[in-house]
Amino acid sequence: MNTNGPRRALRGRAGRMQGGRGSGRGSKGAVRLWGRHAVEAALMNPERQHRKLWATREGIDSLCGDLPEDFPVEYAQAQDLARLVARDAPHQGLVLECDPLPDLHLDDVLDSESRRPIVVLDQVTDPHNVGAIMRSAAAFDACAIVTQDRHAPPESGVVAKSASGALEVVPWIRVVNLARALEQMADAGYWRIGLAGEAKATLAQALSTGPIALVLGAEGEGMRHNIAEHCDALARLPISAAMESLNVSNAAAIALYAIATHEDSE
Repeated sequence: MNTNGPRRALRGRAGRMQGGRGSGRGSKGAVRLWGRHAVEAALMNPERQHRKLWATREGIDSLCGDLPEDFPVEYAQAQDLARLVARDAPHQGLVLECDPLPDLHLDDVLDSESRRPIVVLDQVTDPHNVGAIMRSAAAFDACAIVTQDRHAPPESGVVAKSASGALEVVPWIRVVNLARALEQMADAGYWRIGLAGEAKATLAQALSTGPIALVLGAEGEGMRHNIAEHCDALARLPISAAMESLNVSNAAAIALYAIATHEDSE
């Protein structure tokens, strides 16, 4: 039993699950999440419609809050939960099936007055990277992550686990046309910086005093030419010549830290 202070009510919207089990996949139209941080954040999110929680008793006790009395829970052994998630996924005794988060639009998050950065991902398809970037976005107070509706991973347990709860707090905006979305950001007053290893300017030199849209491309290929053309500046991280590049999630974390400390120093 968790004894770290008073336990809060986990007040997500619970509903009865319909459909059967899958191997890491939710039933039709559902998302399956696992791991304590991902599940607890989803349970606390009022925007989530919950269907069912499979859990060990130890998993339930690890939650920093109390489930409503009528919440649909099925107790199971750890080895049984392993059949509900992706292979070798660390479920930590908790597997939650829920509806996907409601769709959001770019207009919902654009706010140049707040000066919180936006993270734009151009064809970053690895769900582990997207989740890790989302976690950094939450840590450094980014207002949203923007991806194309295609060439990006779906909302999933892998993304949620890598995001460690950030999937529930960082808006994820999916757009049809990424270049058009960047134009919309410019119209709203954002300075668009694309990270590119071949750029002459460093990120510190490219930063402006206004809100930033940070654009990152896929590992290896980088940003597409059309997306780079829609940036106001291209910049690089000044890494050692002994290393060719950084993982895109590491680059995002460093860049977001630079943006945050640049604002603090003004």
